[in-house]
Parts: sequence; structure tokens; C-alpha cells
Amino acid sequence: MSKAATQVPFETTLFVHDTCLCLHMQRAARALARRFDEAFRPLGVTSGQYSMLMATNQPEPPTIGAIASILSMDRTTITAALKPLERRRLVTVMVDAGDRRSRRVKLTPAGRALLARAVPIWRRTHAEIDRLLPEADAGRLRRDLEALT
Repeated sequence: MSKAATQVPFETTLFVHDTCLCLHMQRAARALARRFDEAFRPLGVTSGQYSMLMATNQPEPPTIGAIASILSMDRTTITAALKPLERRRLVTVMVDAGDRRSRRVKLTPAGRALLARAVPIWRRTHAEIDRLLPEADAGRLRRDLEALT
């Protein structure tokens, strides 16, 4: 095999850097997560934990599978991510009465109280981010991202 066939030109690296949607999405996702992590720090939760608590905030306790679907994560990742929330007594995980193989997740009073304190922080932080977008077209960005999922 020739040396040219085993090397990628630097111009290709620059092209990928400038055009790769996956790279740009990952960078944006990490930047957004850091911003929300910092905003939620006084409450002792991360942006991921906030999303988990919000996904659990339903009229009936959702199954782990339903939460996984909402967050586009696998069940084992959800199960592991719930452990710190359980230890803090923000959620309880219980056997589903209708299907003993399934688990449901319920917000505790402490979890509901923390979520109520977090929502104004989320609103404020989200408004700051929306203002950073060109022409404040956050709705279009959300629609475009939804099209990818």
C-alpha cells in the first residue's frame, strides 16, 4: 500500500472541521451542557440530571423505558443515571404493578421541590442562549434538530 493511501491530507482535516455536522453538534452540545451545569450548580444537579428529573415529571410515574425514549438513551444508562438521584432521595424506583419486569420512576417531594427551584434557572439560562442565536431563530434550530432525530 502506498504512503499516499495511508495518509489523510491536512486539507481534508480542515474540510471535516469546517463542515462536519456531527462535530459541530457535539461541540455545541458540550458547550450548552457546561452552561446549564454551571447554572444548576447551586442546586447540586447537572444538566443531565435536570433532564432526567424533568422526564420523570409526569402525571403517572413513567417506566425507565419511557424515560429512555424521551431522552434518546438506553435503559441501562438511565438506570445508572438514576442512582445518584435515588441516593439524594429525589426519585424512587419501584416495580411496575402491571408488569413486574418493568420499573417506574417517581419524583419524591424533595425531587419536585428541587425541580420547581430549577425551572426558573432553566428559563433564565435558556433565554440567554436564545439571545445568542443569529436573528433569535431558536425555533428554527429546534425544528432542524428535531428533523435529525
